[in-house]
Amino acid sequence: MDKSAVQTESAPAAIGPYSQAIRTGNLVFTSGQIPLHPDGTLVEGGIEVQTTQVMHNLQAVLEAAGSSLEHVVKCTCFVADLNDFGAINKVYGSFFKKTPPARSAVEVARLPLDVKIEIEAVAVLADG
Repeated sequence: MDKSAVQTESAPAAIGPYSQAIRTGNLVFTSGQIPLHPDGTLVEGGIEVQTTQVMHNLQAVLEAAGSSLEHVVKCTCFVADLNDFGAINKVYGSFFKKTPPARSAVEVARLPLDVKIEIEAVAVLADG
């Protein structure tokens, strides 16, 4: 299997032994993105602000991999409180205006750095 790691300074660096994303064949698998600025500092604010930063991070990683949000086929959202689902959907939907990807959403007990949301994505390459 041919695979390559994706790295961009336009999104936060991995804070453990993992890659921002992996390209294999015509697919891109992102690691979960949390609401950190590209310099690694935590975004301050509620779920809307955190979701917006997560989506910007996903966008940056996907673009570095040769893909885009438009080419996402599946997202998994991990949320600290499903009561935030309406607010998350409002922000999330603004990034997927045409054909939203398939998605799962799971409430979890805790996320890294006690953030409110983490999202991972699977996408096809823009030229694939």
